[in-house]
Amino acid sequence: MMGSLPPFVPFFVAAALVPALGGRVRAAVLVALPVLGAVNLFHLSDGVLWQLSFLDNALEPVRVDRLSRLFGYLFHIAALLGIVFSLHLRDRFEIAAGLVYAGSALGAVFAGDLITLFVFWELMAVSSVCLIWARRTGRAAGAGLRYLVVQVLSGVLLLGGAAAHLLETGTLAFTYIGLGGVAGWLIFIAFGIKCAFPFLHNWLTDAYPEATPTGTVFLCAFTTKVAVYALARGFPGTEMLVYIGAAMTCFPIFYAVIENDLRRVLAYSMINQIGFMVCGIGIGTELAVNGAVAHAFNDVIFKGLLMMSMGAVLHMTGRINGSDLGGLYKSMPITTGLCIVGAASISAFPLFSGFVSKSMVMSAALAEGHHWVWPALLFASAGVFHHAGIKIPFFAFFAHDSGIRTTEPPANMLVAMGLAACLCVLIGCYPRLLYDLLPFATDYTAYDATHVLAQLQILFFSALAFVWLKLTGLYPPELPSVNLDAEWAYRRLGWRAALGARSGARAVYAGFGSARVRIGRGVGEWARRSFGPSGRLGEAWDTSRMAIVMIVVLCVFLLSI
Repeated sequence: MMGSLPPFVPFFVAAALVPALGGRVRAAVLVALPVLGAVNLFHLSDGVLWQLSFLDNALEPVRVDRLSRLFGYLFHIAALLGIVFSLHLRDRFEIAAGLVYAGSALGAVFAGDLITLFVFWELMAVSSVCLIWARRTGRAAGAGLRYLVVQVLSGVLLLGGAAAHLLETGTLAFTYIGLGGVAGWLIFIAFGIKCAFPFLHNWLTDAYPEATPTGTVFLCAFTTKVAVYALARGFPGTEMLVYIGAAMTCFPIFYAVIENDLRRVLAYSMINQIGFMVCGIGIGTELAVNGAVAHAFNDVIFKGLLMMSMGAVLHMTGRINGSDLGGLYKSMPITTGLCIVGAASISAFPLFSGFVSKSMVMSAALAEGHHWVWPALLFASAGVFHHAGIKIPFFAFFAHDSGIRTTEPPANMLVAMGLAACLCVLIGCYPRLLYDLLPFATDYTAYDATHVLAQLQILFFSALAFVWLKLTGLYPPELPSVNLDAEWAYRRLGWRAALGARSGARAVYAGFGSARVRIGRGVGEWARRSFGPSGRLGEAWDTSRMAIVMIVVLCVFLLSI
């Protein structure tokens, strides 16, 4: 059985069975699931596991190579961390949604064709929104609905791109796509939405902070990393990605510094880190792509650790704003220490995981002559130390004493954070463990004098700037506030458009007057004749007529929502 089972199947089976289990049996099954899944993946051979036929085209639901295998291992690790962190939960619906979400992410990275990718792309959207709605607050409901609309839109673009790609090339294989035609642009935008490109990023900062403490740990691991994988598969070497990625590394810093909600700070920080990955994919060399996927691997772990630490704070105190927290190191010293490990990792301190992957992307940018991009990456490296490396642990656990006295979170939460912290240190000290999994063979050495000294200088002067700004009172204070992002523009325009459409519809409706009564009677008479015992709709219809009716109904439905 091992070595022949598609990686997503165990997660889907467990999602159906685990809610019926209880107590220690459920916990044992949940913990064993990603471990056995990783063993199964280890025994899978490279190549296509099986093929299906669709519209005279061969589909490859499971294709294994070095790139998909690396993300497969990563998602099993992420699932293990998320599962252990959530073992205290009694909400079986949330647990099942998390398992379907993880399984869908695995299905997406092993998809060998665009149709299979689309199916898992949409499954990810439907299952992940449940982790937002599971918090059961008004803000979570609204954020989840907006999140779902954006995710489904991404899927629609992907499906349209797949159809256009079939017409242009005659194949549905998910390989290099490029921007040579309409299909490439549709798929590129679909990937860009889930990758949180600038002006397409607000779904992330809107929805992730509204999820449950455990749901956010799952959310930060899968959706955006599947998009990074998809870009690495379909668009390596696309120069536009270099500049998009550079912009992504820089603009979130300004929002994160003034943001009060610490989980929203981490959401902006996620966009910042994804920017490094996107930039590396755009550069397209073996070193750059290796750096991009290595940083994706490390980001899931250290960003998961930071999200878990903030989730633990929220779970124990019910608060997450920096203005409401402080002094928690007195009652949560273990959580504080583990959070600092995550902060050191994301800041790329030597001997921590972020250092051994971020430096690969920056080295590739210099090697390929991107001398205007490299300073942006340098600025972003300093900025992430400010808003994630310093701000998160400082305002949550130190700063002023908020007077909150609590205890450490449940043991399972501490174990999950401890596992993530150990991986951050292990990869940072022995980067060859990660380098050997990368898509291309590499002899890159992170620990040479140039890399280490340059990074230590960045960190030193960044810390010095934070201290100076704090002492002089120039650092933005933590205030209860709402920051306006780019979403303000289209929310305002969308609201005005909706009001205008409603007013226009009312005017048209009122203009009908008594005519609408006659129309209603005519429709009723048509329905009686059509649906009656001898009506035409009571007869058997062929497939083409039924397809036309379904298309019309679908169009009406889409126009009405």
